[in-house]
Amino acid sequence: MAEWLEHSVQIEVNIPIDQAWDMWSNLELMPTWMKWIDSVKILADNPELSRWRLATGGFEFTWLSKIIKTTTHQLIQWESVDGLQNRGAIRFYDRGTSSIVKLTVGYAVPGFLALLMNNDFIRKAVEGTLQADMERFKEYAQRPQ
Repeated sequence: MAEWLEHSVQIEVNIPIDQAWDMWSNLELMPTWMKWIDSVKILADNPELSRWRLATGGFEFTWLSKIIKTTTHQLIQWESVDGLQNRGAIRFYDRGTSSIVKLTVGYAVPGFLALLMNNDFIRKAVEGTLQADMERFKEYAQRPQ
């Protein structure tokens, strides 16, 4: 039996909401700032589906993900439909000349692994990696054009 673990991180970026939205809604850009994401390819015959590849420390996982809900400038929500079980959302909060971007990622792990992974050390490691991804996004988004 699998258990779901979830992590959330957020960052404020000095760009307007439409610019933050445009960057995150182009899923194929994500490897630019997400360390463990090796590639994202939108399926030509169904743009709601994308093939993801995660690679880190000798491990590699792939999955097909489906966008299940979008609300322009507010929310992109997804879930995997095969491969590595995961789900999550990117939320956007307009602050005028800046934007807050909040990333929530959940993934299923076997019950015995959940006991090991759902401790403070692992939680902090995963959230630290995700927060570093958000910092890279901020640097990418705020770089001079």
